[in-house]
Amino acid sequence: MRIQIDVAMTYRFPNPNTVFLALEAAHAPGQEIVYESLLIGDAEISRINGDSDVGQRVFARVHGYEMLLNYSALLDITRPRVALDGLVAAPWHMLPSEVVPYLRPSRYCQSDKFVSFVSKRFGGLSGGQKVAAIRDWIETNLSYVPGSSDTDTNVLETFAGRQGVCRDYAHLMCSMVRAAQIPARMVATYSPYVTPQDFHAVAEVWLSGAWHLVDATGMCHADDMAIISVGRDAYDIAFMESQAPAELWYQSVWVQRVETPT
Repeated sequence: MRIQIDVAMTYRFPNPNTVFLALEAAHAPGQEIVYESLLIGDAEISRINGDSDVGQRVFARVHGYEMLLNYSALLDITRPRVALDGLVAAPWHMLPSEVVPYLRPSRYCQSDKFVSFVSKRFGGLSGGQKVAAIRDWIETNLSYVPGSSDTDTNVLETFAGRQGVCRDYAHLMCSMVRAAQIPARMVATYSPYVTPQDFHAVAEVWLSGAWHLVDATGMCHADDMAIISVGRDAYDIAFMESQAPAELWYQSVWVQRVETPT
């Protein structure tokens, strides 16, 4: 699948500022970047590798009081959609070192609080079957309600309130999967099937020796998502961090499927 990504944003600052951005599609297996462009006015730009070496993060030193940003990219999504049911979970002693941190609780994913629930509700399942059942339970039992949560909402509040947005669904997915002793991490993505259009948060689970994308909202699948960045939870994959207070004036994320040349 080929997708076109267009992001535009305007932020204003009380002083010249440095922002830390994670919004470029990653050069990663399963997605091939045909074209990309990032323009941030006259800002000085430098890059570092993202968490787990997935994608890059951008430091932008804005000399004035306003950041005008435009990002566009054309990507081919080449990863297949894989059925979770046939995948297996590795025993702890066989997990790669870079995967182990995604077993642990994190700021927004208090997975240790879900061990009893996951054991009782999904205890008869294992590996990919358990992950698929957790995904189905979350989609069935939560309501997608824009504006129902904010950046301080944690996974316990989401579980109790049974509603949220993609960020909350992904936090609950990661928490329950980690509680099942399977590594899970948060992923920022783009997809043409996100409604309303925006940055989209999903989970990735470690099964059969590889990471597999899982969207508990049911909107997207592995073969229609472009990965931006990964981390323990939303704190690690935020599209922008700012040294100074930042006032949003305009922001638009638009992703669409395009026909490939024949």
